[in-house]
Amino acid sequence: MALRVTSNMMSNQVLRNLNRNLNKMADLQNQQSTGRKLNKPSDDPVGVTYALRYRSELSANDQYGRNVDTALGWLDTTDSVMSQAEDVMNRLKELTVQASNGTNPQSALDSIKSEILELKKQLGDLGNTQINGKYIFNGQTYNIKPYDSSNPDSFAGVETDPGAVEYTVGQGVTFQINTAGNDFFGGKNGTDNVFNIIDKLSVAMKNSRFDDISKEIPNIESRLNTMVSVHAETGARTNRVELMQNRLSNENYSLTQLQSKTEDADIAEVMIQTNIQSNIYQASLSAGAKIISPTLVDFIR
Repeated sequence: MALRVTSNMMSNQVLRNLNRNLNKMADLQNQQSTGRKLNKPSDDPVGVTYALRYRSELSANDQYGRNVDTALGWLDTTDSVMSQAEDVMNRLKELTVQASNGTNPQSALDSIKSEILELKKQLGDLGNTQINGKYIFNGQTYNIKPYDSSNPDSFAGVETDPGAVEYTVGQGVTFQINTAGNDFFGGKNGTDNVFNIIDKLSVAMKNSRFDDISKEIPNIESRLNTMVSVHAETGARTNRVELMQNRLSNENYSLTQLQSKTEDADIAEVMIQTNIQSNIYQASLSAGAKIISPTLVDFIR
């Protein structure tokens, strides 16, 4: 049995085809104007899933990058402070050797004593170094000033917080960036605690006890060697964080490329397809006009 084709059926079919061609052209024009081939989930549900994942990973990497920058700032500050403290220790050793000479009159010892007390204050100031309002040598209690500048006599008895200040610098990678003050300047009231050394030197110089002055030279050397060792550890941490910085940079580049391949449109190809689809649509309009235009009146003439 033959199917009867009516004018209404033909008109509906033509309109459906025109709308389909128009939708294709509109999609291409949308890609051309936005520069993206994924503008709504229905464009490519699987591709959208990957795109969201890449965006999430890029966002996490951005935060890791900020953490790395902060960690490097802290470590660079620590490195600078440690270098200055080592210079002070070398000067302290030089003055102690000079003072241990039994031919020094009391006036010379008093002058040396005055200078080493200034060195003590300088070391206290270095121990109170801050970055972004945080004291770098007081562990997790970085909001508390470790060395009371108004009372230098208390420096030797300070117990700095040993807690680790850690930053997350990668997926599952947590890194300690701080050094405790007692690890660098010496344990509380320790024999080679730099502040304790200076206090004992001060008493010995005041009383012209040259043997007691000489006894502190090995302690100064011991503390200086420890400082250099701790300083080297800080340098190793800095190198590790810089490696993480390079790694994050490479990951960002790779993820950005993958995101671009998933989301971004090939503009040149889209422009070509848009022109083709525009021509198809114009041809459809022309053909549709010819198909729909005849009516019953046209055959009565």
